[in-house]
Amino acid sequence: MQIPLQITFRNLERSEAIAAKVEERASKLEQYYYGIIGCRVAIESAHKHHRRGNRYHVRIDVTVPDNKLIASREPEEHHAYTDVYVAIRDAFDSIRRQLEDYARVRRGHVKAHEIPGHGQIAELNADEGYGRIESPGGRLIYFHRNSIVDADFDSLQVGAEVRFDEEMGERGPQASTVYLIGKHHIVG
Repeated sequence: MQIPLQITFRNLERSEAIAAKVEERASKLEQYYYGIIGCRVAIESAHKHHRRGNRYHVRIDVTVPDNKLIASREPEEHHAYTDVYVAIRDAFDSIRRQLEDYARVRRGHVKAHEIPGHGQIAELNADEGYGRIESPGGRLIYFHRNSIVDADFDSLQVGAEVRFDEEMGERGPQASTVYLIGKHHIVG
């Protein structure tokens, strides 16, 4: 870390045991993302409850390039936060997951979902059972009557909006599946 770890205790005396646990957990964060700029941890004791004991709130702010990650464990969210070590563990687990996600995004290892192609039916040959879809870019994509899903080939009309999964066929691009888009469908 470029900036040393900061630990703040609010409404409770500083505890070397708690500070040591926070330092131990914070030192492991760089295993998940090496470029951490700084880390601040605030441990707060909420009001004392005679029957339920102290309740603890732990907040972790981690500064990384272009972002700030925050994990917070509120006593109201989980009754187990009458144990400060449980609250610390859960807050650090949360910030660890955020750092792992941040590292994946920075490395470009985020799973990208392919958006299906879309276009309009430009040509239909009912006798031979095929047609062509025109994409917004003007490309023509062949499709066979067996590629139509949840619709009847004979009910299709030129100009109908469709989405499709494309693959390379023997004679060029072809749609392996074609879905008719109704007025309530959204194209991604």
